[in-house]
Amino acid sequence: MTAWPIAELLPHAGEMILLDGVVEAGDECIACRRRVRSEGLFEDANGLPAWAGVELMAQAVAAWAGHQARQERQPVRLGFLLGTRHYRCDVDSFPPGTELRVEATRSFHDDSGMAVFACHIESAIGSAEALLNVFSPTDAEVFFTASAGEPT
Repeated sequence: MTAWPIAELLPHAGEMILLDGVVEAGDECIACRRRVRSEGLFEDANGLPAWAGVELMAQAVAAWAGHQARQERQPVRLGFLLGTRHYRCDVDSFPPGTELRVEATRSFHDDSGMAVFACHIESAIGSAEALLNVFSPTDAEVFFTASAGEPT
């Protein structure tokens, strides 16, 4: 596995990058890491709220897609979280200092860019899981133009 910095795999910048790095990546799955801080975009003295786990999962999916693109010498593409099914988290928040392992495994995809990922967050104090529905258009500019109702 080639180890790229997480910022080179995500179409995010600055504080919006919530993952610290990739632990391992494969053809259909990825495992990322995050150490919870006491301050940040979504964090405070209580840590990271449970609801932010969905964003960590979505970024793991984006990191997987970015890793696939980089391996194929392609640019990282924009993607969209369309929905989350069955999000379950057994803690209210992940306290500062907690090490999180965020995993995403692709369970379905089609040629249009639609996919479903089974995601899991594991830590010493609790876990979370969900199914994420995502979409990554082949050409984001054409997609946005068509979505705005402008002729292509």
